[in-house]
Amino acid sequence: MIKAFILMLQFLTRLPINIPVDMDSKTLSRGAFFFPFVGVVVGLISGGVYYLFQFINNDIASLSAVFTIIFVTGGIHVDGLSDTADGFFSARSKERILEIMKDSRVGTFGVIAIIFDILAKYVIIKNIPAGLVIPALIFSCALGRTASSMLFSFGKSARPGGMGDMFTANPTKKYFISATIILTVIGLVTVRTMFLIALVSVVIFALLLMKLSYKTIDGLTGDVYGACTELCEIVSLTVFMAVSLWR
Repeated sequence: MIKAFILMLQFLTRLPINIPVDMDSKTLSRGAFFFPFVGVVVGLISGGVYYLFQFINNDIASLSAVFTIIFVTGGIHVDGLSDTADGFFSARSKERILEIMKDSRVGTFGVIAIIFDILAKYVIIKNIPAGLVIPALIFSCALGRTASSMLFSFGKSARPGGMGDMFTANPTKKYFISATIILTVIGLVTVRTMFLIALVSVVIFALLLMKLSYKTIDGLTGDVYGACTELCEIVSLTVFMAVSLWR
């Protein structure tokens, strides 16, 4: 299992882990278990940066936390969000949408999606009580990746042979369920009902996104998984902000 964790860290982040791991079907399947925990690592790093900068200014700390996530992940999920926005909002045929999503150039809707993603996270983090920001970052990053692993565990690929198909084509359901149970126990012990509300909200949003993706391109792609990760991070951060303000 340790090989699967290393592979997921190499695949989903830019952390300098120079350990050769074969990307075979067995390792990829097991990798689904570690999606949420890679998110925990990303959230911890982002939370650490927030902690360092909060002594200077809350605005700087919040923005630094957002850009840290992008830097640590190499922008892989933001790129997926951008490509998905360009494709889904193009109002073209399925085949043309898939071509647009595969195009390396960023269109108007892609730029808007990136700006929205960064600004939304910045504003939300800024309005979360300082003592809750680090748990919010950790669990939002974990839940974002839990949501994407749910999609490829139970969904179908719209583009056979694509990057996203590597996960969809391999059995991952039991690993997704096991990881979600462990994450839920940790969440309930640490932030209690706030985590449960965030989890339910993320699952509902991810299912709606999957339904939209099926309607638009008759399946899922790696870009959709990236978009799911980014948007579900926003959803879970919003829950942390809303519940903390309501209390």
